[in-house]
Amino acid sequence: MKGLYSHPEEKGLYGIFNDSFPPILDGVTLTVENYARWLQESGHTPCVVTPWNPVRQECAYSVMKYFSLPIRSRRPYRYGYPKLDPFIWSRLRKTDFRIVHCHCPFSSGRLGVYVKKTQGVPLIGTFHSKYRTDLQHSLRRMPWLVPIIMNRIISFFNSCDEVWIPQAQVEETVREYGYKGPLTVVENGNDFADIAGSDTLFDYKREAKRRMGFDEESLNLLFVGQHIWEKGVKVIIEALAKLKGKVAFNMNFVGTGFAAGELAELVRQERLENCVRLNGVVSDRKKLSDFYAASDLFLFPSFYDNAPLVLREAAAMGTPAILLEGSTASEMIRDGHNGFLTQRTPGHFAARIEQLWHDRALLRRSSIEARNTLVRSWQDVVGEVIDRYDVIIRRHQSK
Repeated sequence: MKGLYSHPEEKGLYGIFNDSFPPILDGVTLTVENYARWLQESGHTPCVVTPWNPVRQECAYSVMKYFSLPIRSRRPYRYGYPKLDPFIWSRLRKTDFRIVHCHCPFSSGRLGVYVKKTQGVPLIGTFHSKYRTDLQHSLRRMPWLVPIIMNRIISFFNSCDEVWIPQAQVEETVREYGYKGPLTVVENGNDFADIAGSDTLFDYKREAKRRMGFDEESLNLLFVGQHIWEKGVKVIIEALAKLKGKVAFNMNFVGTGFAAGELAELVRQERLENCVRLNGVVSDRKKLSDFYAASDLFLFPSFYDNAPLVLREAAAMGTPAILLEGSTASEMIRDGHNGFLTQRTPGHFAARIEQLWHDRALLRRSSIEARNTLVRSWQDVVGEVIDRYDVIIRRHQSK
């Protein structure tokens, strides 16, 4: 934790580059926000570089924006077009960066490479997402573009001085994509880590259920994330349809995405309107923490995600998850200990939920272990990151 509270004599900004930033809400955006926040808290000077968004977001640190347009197939996301922005290049040249950390290989990643080349500073790239899956969805009408863009993605990571991954199993995906260089595991943090202590966890959960108006006798289920088919949201609805009449449950979805309308229609088709609620985006972090705390199980039947922050957020509030056997996200789960694993069929998923409905003691033990094993604060993580930055900067300056 040396780096977190030190105030070194330093010149230059810590550039945090990403293609999304609030009001867009996802795990990578949250990571970027917390990197910038805790860099500033530690006495360093961050600068976020991100595409322009018409909704203004007040920040305590510098945010440099460049021209963007909405992505019709992935609303509310926007794609940055720095080549159409006559000002961003000169602004970057005139800004004194100490190090650049890119959390996306697309437009912000290209700008990060530009800063590295023009200023001679070290560049870090973090591999957050399964980019090929995203491209295959967005470019369904132009599949020939996918391998071209994937080559550009690997070219970006080859330009980095270090490539970071949020958990070890992500290496499998990175190697499959063709990156051959060294990798460093740097975990993500959790801004809910200090809300409820282990000794008062179940009292806190009980109070959260009261605040949210959740029925304590029912099994309260939750999904938080993009409403896209790749995350298995259809499996959740089909599993719940099998549980009608067997389990007293209430299901909450939080988030939005291209499949949100079809998901609502599926809920109607299965006649689940009385026990399934689509809550849309919840941007208030306190309210979101109450959704997690008031829930008994987090449902996550996704092969799409690498190291989803939502699992750690749920764990911080004592809510263990059901994940898929063999998924990248399941690396940190010991089945029946700090979470649960099953297969990606509605029948298997429903059977696991029903088992836990009948075994509340196992569910309670897993709540405690999820919190004990999966939760680190962002303050702690970024303290470690700052120490890593210092090593990379010194090594770069000594060349």
